[in-house]
Amino acid sequence: MGNALKFYNSYLELGEEFFERVLPQKVPLPQLLLWNKALADDLLITKDLQEDHALLAQYSTGNILPEGANSIALAYSGHQFGHFNPNLGDGRAHLLGEMIDTSGVRRDVQLKGSGQTAFSRRGDGKCALAPAVREYIMSEALYALNVPTSRCLAVASTGELINRGLAKPGAVVTRVAASHLRVGSFQYFAARGNTKALHKLVNYAIDRHFPEINNRLLSEKNSHQHDEKQRILMFLESALDKQITLIIEWLRIGFIHGVMNTDNTAICGETIDFGPCAMMGTYNNEAVFSSIDEYGRYAFGNQGKIAHWNMARLADCLIPLLNVILEEDDEKSNNEEDALAQVERIIHQYTPKFDEAYYAMYASKIGLNKVNSDIKELITELLSIMQSHALDYTQTFYQLTKSLTDTETELNEAVGEWHSAWRKQLQYCGVSLIEAETLMRLKNPVVIPRNHHVESILSRCEQAILDNKSENSENISIISSIVDEFLQVLRSPYQEISATKNYQDLPEDDDQYYQTFCGT
Repeated sequence: MGNALKFYNSYLELGEEFFERVLPQKVPLPQLLLWNKALADDLLITKDLQEDHALLAQYSTGNILPEGANSIALAYSGHQFGHFNPNLGDGRAHLLGEMIDTSGVRRDVQLKGSGQTAFSRRGDGKCALAPAVREYIMSEALYALNVPTSRCLAVASTGELINRGLAKPGAVVTRVAASHLRVGSFQYFAARGNTKALHKLVNYAIDRHFPEINNRLLSEKNSHQHDEKQRILMFLESALDKQITLIIEWLRIGFIHGVMNTDNTAICGETIDFGPCAMMGTYNNEAVFSSIDEYGRYAFGNQGKIAHWNMARLADCLIPLLNVILEEDDEKSNNEEDALAQVERIIHQYTPKFDEAYYAMYASKIGLNKVNSDIKELITELLSIMQSHALDYTQTFYQLTKSLTDTETELNEAVGEWHSAWRKQLQYCGVSLIEAETLMRLKNPVVIPRNHHVESILSRCEQAILDNKSENSENISIISSIVDEFLQVLRSPYQEISATKNYQDLPEDDDQYYQTFCGT
């Protein structure tokens, strides 16, 4: 983020109604704690700047804005646990702009925990250290697990103590995402009846995330009205497909987001906002760890249904826009009914698409590259066994993978009869044990960021900052020493390295009393 780097500000071109211009709040003692060198290299951040920790600390807290950055807070609405709030927006985040990575992809660079904005309501706009480090660890873990996700470039402490019931050290996260467009971004303008702004937002989203839509329409000879209608419908379908891909990857690794509100649903299909997230240990379709999800709305097994519901809310936003487009076509009558039918057709595609991807994913986790009724039954039976016998999700698939070529692998006796049927199915499908194992090793991690290890790391980081209050302390060395081994293991989730065994153990209490919090 230095003068040698180019910042872009395409979101500013949408207009002032899409954001608030606001600067991050100054902090008294910025110190760089965690720096993501691999991501920095991908963003073409120069070596000289990467070695200047003092300047990076200033940039990473917002005390100094890099040249070309324009600090804004984005406006959006959102359904929070099913209840609509028309006025949310970035209450503790500042979008600095975009950078182009080595692949030519435009990436948002945003500070989170950087102070109040017009959208803060009663919040202080700050972030405590533990949630900041959690986001860094979990986003890096998901990235290594091949799950679409935003990432963290840096975590910097602020030198402040903030009130979270107890005094907690403050921090700012530098988040990098394909964009911060959310379902709630569209809801913001739909709630205000502003179809002109909605149209601009759809066009921006297509240009940025789904350029193939424009390319496809350019190859077809359609009327202007038909072009626009098709672009909007294709956008909805593309966004829906992205959500299916994302949720299936969450389910594959046992990830529970914890707060799938529409303002946390990114149009680009990346995981965003890691506040109350957790990993499932013992398989339980109803697993919930978020302290604010008292009715289990966002339980592990509900995530696919909620994504469907969230996409329906996006569709709601597009109907008024389609009505306007259809009014320009004199041949159309009953515009509202026609627009509704068009979006319903796409939303109704969600369930069969999701089910197909769901079974294909689980088939790959047991070494099969196709799905039929017998394989679906095999998958359903395995999950039922895991649920009824309280088997660990990651360990069960890890042991099944090893069992194909290691006859001494200890499998839970509950899967005994199922194991025989599985081996017969592999043989029936013409899949060798080596072929099955190869596929399974790509899909089944040997290690995940288990909740008890994450919490241990967070507690140690927090205590280290509280204990070490010297202005000249090298806190980056202290925090890095705490998280480095864990991150090294998490960045190699499909291969065992020397330290992997230190993080494969199961929690003593089976996460029975574990709770996560939103961190605001």
